[in-house]
Amino acid sequence: MSRALQPDEELVELDAEAVRTWCARAFDALGREREEIDAINVYPVADGDTGTNLYLTAEAAHRAVEAVFAASGPDTAETVRAMAHGALLGARGNSGTILSQLLRGMATVLADGCDGDHLARALAEAARAARQAVAHPVEGTILTVASAAAGACAAGGPLVRVARDAYEGAATALTATSGQLDVLERAGVVDAGGRGLVAVLGALLETVTGRAPDRAAPAPLPPAAPREKCAGEDGPAYEVIYLLEADDAAVDLLRSRLDALGESLVVVGGDGLWNVHVHVDDAGAAVEAGVEAGRPHRIRITHFASDATPAPGRGTARGAGSGTDGTHTHRYGTDDGYAHACGPENDGYVHACGTGDDAARAARGERVPRAVVAVVPGEGLAGLCAEAGATTVRTRPGEPPAEDELVEAVRRAHAREVVLLPNDTDLRETAAAAAERVRAEGVRVALIPTRAAVQGIAALAVHEPDRRFDEDVVAMTAAAGATRYAELAVAEHRSFTSAGVCQAGDVLGLIEGDVAVIGKDLTETARTVLDRMLSAGGELVTLVVADDTPPGLAADLEQHVRRGYLAVDTTTYHAGAEAPPLLIGVE
Repeated sequence: MSRALQPDEELVELDAEAVRTWCARAFDALGREREEIDAINVYPVADGDTGTNLYLTAEAAHRAVEAVFAASGPDTAETVRAMAHGALLGARGNSGTILSQLLRGMATVLADGCDGDHLARALAEAARAARQAVAHPVEGTILTVASAAAGACAAGGPLVRVARDAYEGAATALTATSGQLDVLERAGVVDAGGRGLVAVLGALLETVTGRAPDRAAPAPLPPAAPREKCAGEDGPAYEVIYLLEADDAAVDLLRSRLDALGESLVVVGGDGLWNVHVHVDDAGAAVEAGVEAGRPHRIRITHFASDATPAPGRGTARGAGSGTDGTHTHRYGTDDGYAHACGPENDGYVHACGTGDDAARAARGERVPRAVVAVVPGEGLAGLCAEAGATTVRTRPGEPPAEDELVEAVRRAHAREVVLLPNDTDLRETAAAAAERVRAEGVRVALIPTRAAVQGIAALAVHEPDRRFDEDVVAMTAAAGATRYAELAVAEHRSFTSAGVCQAGDVLGLIEGDVAVIGKDLTETARTVLDRMLSAGGELVTLVVADDTPPGLAADLEQHVRRGYLAVDTTTYHAGAEAPPLLIGVE
């Protein structure tokens, strides 16, 4: 899409069509310079993908703008917001994430007007917002170039002058970056992210004037000898990126936690939707922090030492290291390729190991590569999890497992790597203590903070023992975090709840651990709980019913979902005895 200006015509103000043209030209410019920008990428990680990440971020912004034009005739404010929102959703890498925040900062001002004075203020807000989003701003980077662009046009004026001043200020600052960072000076290059921003501002200037900038973006200086990257040699091993639905307070805590875990932390966004980027050694912990802060999705994990995709497993699972949105395919049953070695039925455990030789080694007491230990209520869920390859610990009403029981379960799994699913908020500290004890014995243990059995089921569904451990933990954590959960219980006595006063015998509908519905009838209460959960969206409902649940409840709820939510699937499992009447999961 290109807007043709008449000879000697210059724009006085950006309208929706001009913003559209700017977005398309920025996308094209980054496409042309993508390989050269990749070639000079040495900071913060010399992985040669800054140009690609900026290009993919601009592509997402371009698609979003084209989408609003296809749907309607948007005004300028709608167009600049679409450009910024698309970049937020599609941001890739450190520089792409910062670029999305620059566009977001600009959009907050340009939505009120797009003349020269507004553009100058927009660039200043963009530079401020980008610096605020980076945990530890460094000079000689895209942040420096953005600040220089804003400073060069701070006086405002006609649109053309502001656009030209911003571009020239950015280009001058870019040339100077090679002397601001030792790593750039040693390599003999300018900052890759900064060069990408100069290309974006050049596209803006061309849109305003109809002519390509008089001063082309500086070419890269002669590069030094190629440098091979090595995970763990110069920094963290993984890049973790995900979108996060969370409130501001939770994100503030998340920033602190991720800053302690790694480096190159950038958190951009607002209004409940954020894009999180960090470099860490413990990718699972970075995603777990997101799960505790809110709802992470579109999780992408990149191992700096390898572009290899996860090894194929026995089922289909997407989300870790694949650049997808974390969706997954459930796989249960006896045809999944697992061989099961079970201990005495009365010991409270169901022991299950991997395939073929793994099962034989476990039966001999030898360690297998990896196992999952899950805490579940009822023998039905224990059997279900065992069929999916887990060692399970059963809970009984009022009898949560002790720390020693969890330690013994991990030991009986006979694995070098163990994923522990407590499936209960109240078990978190007990499980953490058990994990620490087993780690001291040389076993690698990852604790995924599952808060309900349905979250454990979702996590187990994407478990792939053939993947790298960190990637498997990330995928399982993401699946658990994407599952909202509820439980139906019967009140034993009169009490005050978050939904009001309940009487003994009332049916309580607990959503995410809090009483949300008080009813008299199990089926009606369950329908109300389902409707509340599905009002926030969902693709799959999981129902887990106990032996003493009324026989027609599951069928009634399945029909209720089919009638009211055509695109939602329903799966029902039987928990057996000693389980809550009904557990609900919504993914």
